[in-house]
Amino acid sequence: MKLRITTLSENCAARGYLLAEHGLSIVVETDEVNILFDTGASISASYNADVLGIDLSKIDKVILSHSHYDHTGGLRQILSKMGKEVEIIAHPDIWAAKYSRSQGQKDRYNGIPFQRQELERLGADFKLTAKSVRITDNIMTTGEIPMVTDFEEIEPVFFVKEDSGWRPDKLLDDQALIINTKPGLIVILGCAHRGPINTLYYARQLTGIKPIYMVLGGSHLIHASEERMRLTIAALKELGVQRLGLCHCTGLPAIMLMAHQFGDKFFFNNAGTCINA
Repeated sequence: MKLRITTLSENCAARGYLLAEHGLSIVVETDEVNILFDTGASISASYNADVLGIDLSKIDKVILSHSHYDHTGGLRQILSKMGKEVEIIAHPDIWAAKYSRSQGQKDRYNGIPFQRQELERLGADFKLTAKSVRITDNIMTTGEIPMVTDFEEIEPVFFVKEDSGWRPDKLLDDQALIINTKPGLIVILGCAHRGPINTLYYARQLTGIKPIYMVLGGSHLIHASEERMRLTIAALKELGVQRLGLCHCTGLPAIMLMAHQFGDKFFFNNAGTCINA
C-alpha cells in the first residue's frame, strides 16, 4: 500500500511560507482512499493544502477526531473548496454544546463553530457512530476509546451545556485513526483526550496487531503532572513505538521531554511535515 501522510495544520509551521494556528489537520493519501483527518481551526488547512499542492477535491472521506473548534473550524472552507458531497465520519456527540469552564474565567464555547444545516448544504454527509468504522482493509477509526489506565484522565475544565444545566464532558467523541502497515500500526491522534496510551491499547485490541510503528498528532499532555508524564513515557517504551511525531496539544514541555527520552525516534510534527511510509 502506497501511503503519504501530510500535516496540513498545526500550532507551528515547518516552513516559512505555511500558516500555523492552534489546531490540527492531517491528510492521509493511499492508492485506495484519500482521508482528511480533522480540519484545523480556520483557514490554515485549506491555505496550506494549496501551497503544498494537495487537491482537496480528491478527498474521499473526512474524519473528525472530536468536535472542538481547533479540529473542526476549517470545515466550512474545506467543504467549499471540495465542491462536492463528502462523507464525514464522527461520533454523535460532536453536536453537543461543548464548553471550557475555569474558575474566575468566562465560560467559553469550544465546539463546532457552524450549524449542521449549513455544512450539509455545502456537501457534508455526516455518518455519526460511536463504533469503529473500517474504511479499507488497512484503515479504520477507533470509535469510542475505553479508559483503562489508572493515570490518564480527562481534564475537569470540559463541560456540556444542557437544558438541565452543566455536566462534565467525558469526551466520548474522542477518536483516532489506525493504519496497518508492514512495520506495524500507525495511529493518528487528534487530541487523545481519553489518553494516548488508552488509545494505543485500544488500537491493538481492535486490530489484533501488537507492533506500533508510529504515533502522530496531539496527545493532550500540556497540563500533565510529572507522574503522568513518567508513566506515559514508560508505556510508550513498553509498547515499542518506533517513531513518535507529537504536536499540537502535547505542549512544549512534554515535547522536549519526549524528544530527550526517545532521541532520533522523536520528531516534531509541524504543518508541512510529510511522511512516506
